Amino acid sequence: QVQLVESGGGLVQAGGSLRLSCAASGRSFSSYAMGWFRQAPGKEREFVAAIDRSGANTYYRDSVKGRFTISRDNAKNTVYLQMNSLKPEDTAVYYCAARSRYGMVITRTGYDYWGQGTQVTVSS
Repeated sequence: QVQLVESGGGLVQAGGSLRLSCAASGRSFSSYAMGWFRQAPGKEREFVAAIDRSGANTYYRDSVKGRFTISRDNAKNTVYLQMNSLKPEDTAVYYCAARSRYGMVITRTGYDYWGQGTQVTVSS
């Protein structure tokens, strides 16, 4: 079992930056692959980025490649999402998720634990 708490969301102008954090507690953090998802009003929750257990491998949805960076600090039990060059279409509630099985996946059903989410609003 792992508990996840996101922070770092807020209101930012287009072109700005935010860094989201997700603090984990419970069983060994380094045994989980981690992902970030987002959900805009009226839309389904979608994959944003994933990172494997060691942090050596990452994967992104096409629309955020080159702008977002996922990273983790296993000593601090925390995963991050650095978001640069933000666009209004990035506005959503952002969720972090933990996967106990081996490998990175981009589907919601591939993750076992979820945080409560943090709101990111990008104004034009």
